[in-house]
Order: sequence, then structure tokens, then C-alpha cells
Amino acid sequence: MNIPLNPDGSDLSPYLPDEHGLFFVYHFTAEGVRTKDPAATHWTWRSYQLSDMRARHEIATEPALPPPVRDAFLSAGHGCHIDLEGDWLYGDLPDLRHDYSAEARGLGHFRFAFNDMMLIGGRKQPLQSVDKIRKAIDNGSRKFRSPAELIEAVMGQSLDGMTTELAGLGDTLDGIEDRIVCDAWHNERQALVDARRQLVVIHRQMATLTSLFRHLDHSHRNDLPDAINDMAARLSHRAHTLHHDGEQLQARARLLQDELMAKLTTQSNQLLYMLSVMTAVLLPMTIISGLFGMNVGGLPLVDTPVGFWVASAISLAVAVVVYLFVRRLGRGM
Repeated sequence: MNIPLNPDGSDLSPYLPDEHGLFFVYHFTAEGVRTKDPAATHWTWRSYQLSDMRARHEIATEPALPPPVRDAFLSAGHGCHIDLEGDWLYGDLPDLRHDYSAEARGLGHFRFAFNDMMLIGGRKQPLQSVDKIRKAIDNGSRKFRSPAELIEAVMGQSLDGMTTELAGLGDTLDGIEDRIVCDAWHNERQALVDARRQLVVIHRQMATLTSLFRHLDHSHRNDLPDAINDMAARLSHRAHTLHHDGEQLQARARLLQDELMAKLTTQSNQLLYMLSVMTAVLLPMTIISGLFGMNVGGLPLVDTPVGFWVASAISLAVAVVVYLFVRRLGRGM
């Protein structure tokens, strides 16, 4: 499908899709500069809203896309993958959702397919990396001579974002560790659970990316141009590094959780010990007061003026003896 440039030179909205389900169409010269001149266009980037039925129709009727690429673009589920079909490299890769997304936290998915002349991208939620690259193109700070360079930049931004997320989670674990060491850990359980949940999500995606780039290298190294092989190698190295960093943070989070659980167990044991001491101390007094409280004849000290004080002294003495015995027993355990 050949989508012409707007006759008035205006851009499509990067946030609201048009009648084709498009966010924007960018045309680039051979030097990688964005252009509005159709004659100077060397390659084109089209970005679709995949949850828009108009966009799905446009992609389904795109004659340049091989059938497997169209099927991957229009599949309902999200499963990370990278593959090669003819001269088209296509895939579905994770990216951080944008701050203004309705679900700002967490990961979204960026689907793409490109050859030498065209890059088709799609997403269901606003994504940080795509928006940063679009803004860099708009202000002229980045030039992309090929779709492969732009995809590498988008993935690089995505990995940068995940690096920042891991750094933030590392700072969070630092704070939790400091409070645990200082015995000010009473409100850290939920913070640690949230940190571990985010680490699990990012670590799984990094593990997936590492295996995907390894698969691409093993399966299609001889079929891909050297530039794309080099791009895959660079991205694979960065993904592997992040995967290793995520593993270290996960191991650290597990150790902190184990230490926190040990402190909680110690606190519970102390509370149970105090409860046991109180129960042991009060039980003899309860028995003695129960005996003297029976409404039967022949109770001792009933007719004695100091009977109450004698019974109280007996109860107190028994309680002290039991308390000392329980403390000595607790120290010996």
C-alpha cells in the first residue's frame, strides 16, 4: 500500500490514529534525514495502532508483506519472537509503556517488520522507546539511513529504559536492606514483594530477548546482511548483560526476603514466649482463686480475718516460683 504524504505538509498525530489506523508516516532520504518530498524518499516508517480495526485491515491488505508476517502482526496474543521471511525481518519485542498510558507501569509490546525500503511498526499501548525515537527524528537530532538502524535505536531505548528500571529497583533494595539491618523493617514486606514482582517481569523478558537473539544468530546468520547480524550481536550482548543484572537483583531480593522472614520468625517466637510465660504465671493463680471461690463448706481461712491476704500471698508466691522456673527453662533452651 502506498500512503501519500499529506498535501499540506502537516503530520499525522503521534497519539491519535487517522482513518487508516496510522499514528504517523515518516519518509527518509538516503542520508537518513526525514523528508516531505516524495521524490527524495529512500525508505518509509509507518506506525499503526494495532487495536484499531482500520489498522488491522490496512495491514491485512498490504501486498508487500508475506503472509507469515501479516499473520504475526495480526495475531491476538503476545509472544515475543524474531524471525526472517524472505527479505523481511519481523518480530514482537517488549518495551516499557509510556508515562501517559492508562497502564503506565509494566511492559507493552512493539511489533515490527522491515526490509530495505519499508518499516511497519505497531503497538496497542503508547510505548516509551517509540515515542523517544519519534521525538528525536522530529527535532533533527537523529538520522536513520535504514529501517535496521531505527529498529536498533528503538530496541536500544527499550533496553536503556529497562536498565533504568533495574537501577531503580536496586535503589529500592538498598533502602530495604538498610532498614532491615537497622531493625526498622516493620513496613518492608509489601515493598519487597512489589520489587520482586517487577524484577520477575523484567528478568523474564530479558531471558526471552537473549534466547531470541541467539535463535536469530543460529538460524539465520548466513541469510542476514552483515549490518543486521552486527545489530543483532550488539542487542544480544546488551540483553545478556541486563539478564545477568536481573539475576543478581533477584538473588539479592530473595536473600532479603529470607532475612526478613527470619526476623519475623524471631519476633513471633518472642511473642509466643511472652504469651507462654503469662499463661504459666496466671494458671496457678487461677486454680487457687477457683478453689477458694467454690461455694462449699470446709474451705480453709474462711473464718480467719486475714484469710484473704493469706490466699493472695500464696497465689503470688506460686506465681513467682512458676515465673522463675519458666525463665530458667527458656534460657536453657
